[in-house]
Amino acid sequence: MPTVRISLHKGKQPDYLRELADTVYDAMHEAFNVPEGDQFVMIHQHEAGEFVFNRHYLGGPRNDDFVLIAITIGRPRDSQTKQAFYRRLNVLLGERLGIASEDVMVQITTSEADDWSFGGGRMGVLTRPDEVSAS
Repeated sequence: MPTVRISLHKGKQPDYLRELADTVYDAMHEAFNVPEGDQFVMIHQHEAGEFVFNRHYLGGPRNDDFVLIAITIGRPRDSQTKQAFYRRLNVLLGERLGIASEDVMVQITTSEADDWSFGGGRMGVLTRPDEVSAS
């Protein structure tokens, strides 16, 4: 049940953006065992002055193709699993979109099942529709 927010400079074409979203999902599907079809991605394109980042902080150099990917996932993953995800994501983004590995920053946050509602006022993924009170 991950959600993904991707920030990048404005100007990429819709096909590029869709491939970016699909690539992040594919890496999560492989490394995190995210279920088929569990893809919720928000892409935020920013004008140059609205997306500020250090081109050399803990890596780099970074160029204008830099992407910041913030992922909220359910259950925590261990460090080895996250490292495998980071590496796979970088490989796929390089192969599919030509994004240099130093231009990919990822931040992962975890949450509990009751931090989510997938609609209908139902809490979490385990709640059945008939368990929601009408109050």
